[in-house]
Amino acid sequence: MTKFEELNKSFINGEWTEGNSGRTFDIINPYDQTVITTVKLATKEQLQTAFKNAKEAQKQWGKTSPEEKRKVLKKAAEYLKDNRDAIVSMISRETGGSVIKANVELDLTLTYLESTFELPDELSEKQEKGSPIEGKTNYIHRLPLGVIASISPFNFPMNLSMRTIAPAIALGNGVVHKPDVQVGLTGGSIIAKAFEHAGLPAGVLNVILTDIDEIGDEMLTTHDSQLISFTGSTPVGKHIGEVAGKLLKRVALELGGNNPFVVLSDAEVDRAVDAAIFGKFIHQGQICMIINRMIVHEKVYDEFVEKFIKRTKSLPYGDPLNSETIIGPLINESQVEKAMKLIEDAKNSEATLALEGKREGNVITPYVFTDVDNASDLAQTELFAPIATIIKAETDDQAIEFANDTKYGLSSAIFTQDLEKGHKLALKINSGMTHINDQTVNDNPTVPFGGNKQSGMGRFGNPWIVDEFTVAKWVSVQSEYRKYPF
Repeated sequence: MTKFEELNKSFINGEWTEGNSGRTFDIINPYDQTVITTVKLATKEQLQTAFKNAKEAQKQWGKTSPEEKRKVLKKAAEYLKDNRDAIVSMISRETGGSVIKANVELDLTLTYLESTFELPDELSEKQEKGSPIEGKTNYIHRLPLGVIASISPFNFPMNLSMRTIAPAIALGNGVVHKPDVQVGLTGGSIIAKAFEHAGLPAGVLNVILTDIDEIGDEMLTTHDSQLISFTGSTPVGKHIGEVAGKLLKRVALELGGNNPFVVLSDAEVDRAVDAAIFGKFIHQGQICMIINRMIVHEKVYDEFVEKFIKRTKSLPYGDPLNSETIIGPLINESQVEKAMKLIEDAKNSEATLALEGKREGNVITPYVFTDVDNASDLAQTELFAPIATIIKAETDDQAIEFANDTKYGLSSAIFTQDLEKGHKLALKINSGMTHINDQTVNDNPTVPFGGNKQSGMGRFGNPWIVDEFTVAKWVSVQSEYRKYPF
């Protein structure tokens, strides 16, 4: 057993704690079905204890100097760097991601963590504002929000956990974090170990390894948290929004996507194909920002389809620990069955099966459907699998109309040689992010990351995350006697 496999416990108030539920969960390598480790699931009572500990610990942590907070954040980053090879291996084993994906995920995790080094200063700075009232000075302070409930998914667990945990801690908050237990080590335990190593006071960060059968909605309904940060599916996000709304509790929701990749009539097809291959097939398509629909102008449609299929056929698949592998397994058999059902339904639709893949265990090799109707179930479903759909547009304007014809609005991309035109069209796509001459899977901690419509609400990234994870406090000082009208 490696040192990370030993972290198969919840981290509550600074202690590695066995779950008390009497139930266990096997964390399984999705490629070969071997058991990585077994977790004893935590109970609702243990979760409640974690929130109470976080609430108490936050009171002192919120007063800790920026220098001390920064020291902890930097030491946590050093731990991740010092254990890079072991972490990359565990990401591949736990998520089924390729070595490329695992390195990208760890790099993003570090980038998000390092971007928070200056955030503690936000709490010590105050803005001075004038006033129409003589002798009054207004001061605006940023204070920690309190305790943040954090819930992360299975696909990029370390990165998508850290982008909540790191800024929350940097801004003086406590955190109770529940990763998807399928990826509990990379999604939670390794992060907890990094902050334990860094000397974060006990109780500031708690990581709970459990499932919904044990805790129900307690992550949402507890009165000991002030915000719910969730990355995952839109249906679950809607439920969280409904519960939080009744409690007047803040939310930061990054949900599903149906991301269009628009290839205009003047696009450089070879470059568009290069981008599409990466943006469709990284991590087997299991990314909220993945290309879901390729919308191609009829002028370049045939050329794009031919070159895209040729490239797709050459993608290596199999064991993600093999450095040559691009297409690894989906996270579990349930996701595989869901994907195969989508494929069978698509075969019975009017779309053309231009490239047929196959299933080997939890690995699905790429399928490509062309002549897809943008209004069809195939086009309107978030696929989360290596299934490519290509849609023909008669005009550039129609391509943008197709791009917007979805309930989602997370990411999007436009390929064109006319950059000015591309920028104007980017503003017409109703999504939180649009990338010109690139694919849809981009992340950066210094931009406002988030979606429109049913893809979520709130924005990650610095400085936007400051508004999400703090409360603005107005203090006025009346230094001269104020005369009142009565």
